[in-house]
Amino acid sequence: MSITRWLRRLAPLMVCLVLLVTACSSAPSKYDQVQKDTTGFGSPAAVNKKAEKGGTFNAFFPGDQGNYSVIPYQEKKGFAEYKLEQDGKTLAMLTISDTTSVPAAAEKYKGATESISGFPSVEQGSTATGVLVNDRYQVKVLSRDPSFTKADRVSWLQKFDLQGLAQLKGALKPVAKPTAALPETPTAATPPTAPAEPKTGLKLPKVQLPGLSPSLQPAS
Repeated sequence: MSITRWLRRLAPLMVCLVLLVTACSSAPSKYDQVQKDTTGFGSPAAVNKKAEKGGTFNAFFPGDQGNYSVIPYQEKKGFAEYKLEQDGKTLAMLTISDTTSVPAAAEKYKGATESISGFPSVEQGSTATGVLVNDRYQVKVLSRDPSFTKADRVSWLQKFDLQGLAQLKGALKPVAKPTAALPETPTAATPPTAPAEPKTGLKLPKVQLPGLSPSLQPAS
């Protein structure tokens, strides 16, 4: 009888414990929420092995401009993200991503009717503007404040080093840099040709010596 009473008292406690464990396991992690809030799109489950290292993209982000601060925020394989702040307020997020892991991200640029710095540009919703560099690298500016308009996003996209990004080894259409032609250097197999002696263009007159037959005359 005492065991039955003890089980009855323990049952509500066990039920509460089960509900608590279930709620904790289903709640999204802090990292998942940050990822959703800052990137504006879900991250792929798997990253392509050929994707560029996130740290490689750091060199192509703009630096601080006047009272605007560009602050590193997130970096991982195939992706890098910075905050754009003014007086401690986040105005936008700046990102560079390698679309080899998300081919669909590059597909939407095929019908682009606008361009920025020579690269196709599209609007993604009402708060994001992006460009695709050489069919692979997507550069985006995402507004995080209503005062940060499309014109502001375009302006900051132009501050990225897009031409430098296009020079990455993995770019599908690398931009060729002009190179100056250098003079050929002679090698042991092909020694330099000696300069030809200048021609004077003068002809000496033929001298006829008296008393000698034509066959014995000196050659001119």
